[in-house]
Amino acid sequence: MGNKHVNAIVVGAGAGGGIVAKELSVAGLSVVLFERGGWATYDDTDTDELKSQRTTVLGNAYGPDDQRYKRVVVNNDGSANIVLPSEGGYNNNAACVGSGTVSYGAMAWRFMQEDFKLKTTYGPIEGSTLDDWPITYEDLEPCYEKAEWEIGVAGDATQNPFGAPRNKPYPMPPFSHNKEAKLLYDAAKRLGYHPFPIPMLRNSVPYGGRPACIRMRTCCGFACPVNAKCGTHNTVIPIAIESGNCELRINSVVSEILVNEQGKITGVTYFDEKNRKQTQTADIVVVSGSATETARLLLNSKSKFFPKGIGNENDWVGHNLQGHAYTGAYGIFEDEVYDDLGPGASVAISDFNHHNPGIMGGGVLCNEFIRMPYSFTGIRPPGSASWGKEHKAFQRLNFKRVAQAVGPYQEIPNFEARVEVDPTVKDFWGIPVARLSGTRHEKDIEGCRLMSEKAELWLKEAGAVQTWQSVGGGKGISGGQHQAGTCRMGNDPKTSVTDKYGRIHAVPNLFVADGSLNVNNGGFNPALTIMALGFRVGGYIASEWSKGNRFK
Repeated sequence: MGNKHVNAIVVGAGAGGGIVAKELSVAGLSVVLFERGGWATYDDTDTDELKSQRTTVLGNAYGPDDQRYKRVVVNNDGSANIVLPSEGGYNNNAACVGSGTVSYGAMAWRFMQEDFKLKTTYGPIEGSTLDDWPITYEDLEPCYEKAEWEIGVAGDATQNPFGAPRNKPYPMPPFSHNKEAKLLYDAAKRLGYHPFPIPMLRNSVPYGGRPACIRMRTCCGFACPVNAKCGTHNTVIPIAIESGNCELRINSVVSEILVNEQGKITGVTYFDEKNRKQTQTADIVVVSGSATETARLLLNSKSKFFPKGIGNENDWVGHNLQGHAYTGAYGIFEDEVYDDLGPGASVAISDFNHHNPGIMGGGVLCNEFIRMPYSFTGIRPPGSASWGKEHKAFQRLNFKRVAQAVGPYQEIPNFEARVEVDPTVKDFWGIPVARLSGTRHEKDIEGCRLMSEKAELWLKEAGAVQTWQSVGGGKGISGGQHQAGTCRMGNDPKTSVTDKYGRIHAVPNLFVADGSLNVNNGGFNPALTIMALGFRVGGYIASEWSKGNRFK
C-alpha cells in the first residue's frame, strides 16, 4: 500500500526545516518531515571529545556515518579526493533530528542592517557576486523575534550599540561571564570597545518547560545532558508532531524531487529505514537539507523539463558557496584564566563588523568555547614543537592559561565556489554525491588580517604575556558547518534561484528554507538567521494556503 498524499513535504529536520514543519502543521496542513538521520541524545556519546561534532577522529556523534556517505572535494591544483564525513574536507553538518541545533555552540545572532544591502553599502567588488538581498532587515525582524521567543534565546541587546533595531527584548537574561570573559570585558572597555554578552540559544533560566543550563565545559560539539540547549529537536518539531498533522520519518534519504508529464512538482522519491525506494506525493515540497545537500538534491532532480536540475535554468544552483573564515588570536597569561564555567564563550565585541576602511564587512569577535584537551593539542605558538616532550610540557603548563579571541569573517561571495554533483561517484543508495570546488575570494584575507590584529590587541590589553595571530581566509574551499549561499534568493531569476519567499523561480510549489537562501553569510554564526528564514518561508506558505492558494 502506497503512502498517503499530503499537503507538504519538508526535506531536512534542522534549523530551517523543523520550523517550516511546525508552521505548516499547526496551520492545518498535513506534513511529512524527512530526516536522513535519527534521534540523537547525550547518552549516545556522553562527553567523548573524539566523537564530538567538532572532533570527528572516531566518527560523527550526530551523523552522518562514514560507511554510507561520501563527497568529492576538488583541490586547488585540480586533483580530486573522495572524502568521508569524519574527514575535515567533507564540510559536515549533523545528520539527526534537529541537525546542528543538537550540538552547536548555540550563538544566536541577528544579521545587521548592512548585511542585507552589502552591494549598496560597499559597491561592486571585482570577481565577486556581491549583491543586496531582496528583503531588508526590517522584513526579517519579526521572524527573528519569533525565533528568539519560540526557540529561546538568552541575552541583553541593550549592551550592544551596533545591534540592529528590535521591537522586543530577549526572553531570557544573559549568562554571567566566566573568569576569562571578565578579563576580556574589562580590557575591551579600556580600549574603548563595546563588549556585551553573547546571545545564546540556551536556557539561562527555566524556559519552554526545560531546565536552565548547568554550565558544563562540554557544550559546543555535544548534545546537552539536561536539554537546556535550544534547538528544533526540543522545541518546534515536538509541537509539529503533537499537532497530529506532521509525520516525522527518520533514517529516510530523499533522492529526487519528482516531476509529472506536465512539468509540475508532485513529491519525492526516498529510501526508507530499510533502504527500500519509496515515493511520497504532496502539493508542496520544501527543501531544507543545508546549502550542500539542498543544492545536491536540486541538481540530482533532472528531467526533460529540468535537464540541468530543478531551479538551475540559469546555472545558479550550487554556486556562491560560503561559510566563514574563522580568524583571531591566542594569548598566554601568567595566571590561570580557566575556571571551568562552561560553555566558555560569553563576551563579544561587534566594533569591527562593518565600516572598516578598505575592508568589505568584518565580523564579531568573541572569547572561544572551552577547548577540550585533544583540541588544545593543535593550539601552539608559531615554531612550537608539534609532538614529543616539549609539546606535552606546553599542554600541561598552559591548558588553563590560554585564551582566544576569534570570530567569523564575512566572506565575499564568489561564483566559482560551488557544489555540483559528481558524474561518477555515488553514495550507498546510488545517488550522485556532492562535488565541492572553488576557493574563497582573494580579498577575504584582508578582512581576516584586520580582525586578527584587533583580537591580538584585545588579548594584550587583557594581560596576555605572549600572543600570536591565527589568520583565516586563504584559498581553501569554503562551506563548513556555516555553509550558505548555494540557492540564493533574489528578484532576478537570471542571478538567483528563489524569490524573496524562498520559492524556486520557475516552480510555484517548490521552496527552499535553509542557509542556501543567504545572499551573503554575515559576520556572525548564521543559525538564528536560518531559523528566521524558516519562519518567513513557513509563515508565507501557511498564510497563502489559508487564502486558498494551492501553489499550482
